[in-house]
Amino acid sequence: MTINCTPGLGPAVALFRSLGDPTRLAILRRIATGEARVVDLTGELGLAQSTVSKHLACLRDCGLIDYRVEGRQSFYALTRPELLDLLRSAEQVLAATGEAVALCPVYGSPADSPAELRA
Repeated sequence: MTINCTPGLGPAVALFRSLGDPTRLAILRRIATGEARVVDLTGELGLAQSTVSKHLACLRDCGLIDYRVEGRQSFYALTRPELLDLLRSAEQVLAATGEAVALCPVYGSPADSPAELRA
C-alpha cells in the first residue's frame, strides 16, 4: 500500500525549492538587510549580472521579492517580512541540530562546512 504524502504540499515544496538554491538564498539574505540593485548584488556576491538577474526573476515569480524603479535603477526588496522569520527559524534549527543537515548523506555535502552555511 502506497501512502500519498503530498496533497496540499505543492506550494510549500516550491517555496523550499526556491530557498534551496545557494545563489537565491544568498540574494535573499542580502536583500533582507535592505534594498539592493543588481549592481550591488553582483559586486557583493561576486556573481555575473546575468546570474543575479535570472535568480531575481525566479524570486520575483515566487512572490518573495519585488522591485521599485527610481530613474534607470531598480531596487529589490522582500515582499513578505515573514520570510525573515522563516530564515531566522532555519538558523535556529541548524544551531539546535548541531548543523547535522550539512552532513546529511542525501542533502548535505562534504564541502558544506558550518562556517559556509552561516556566511
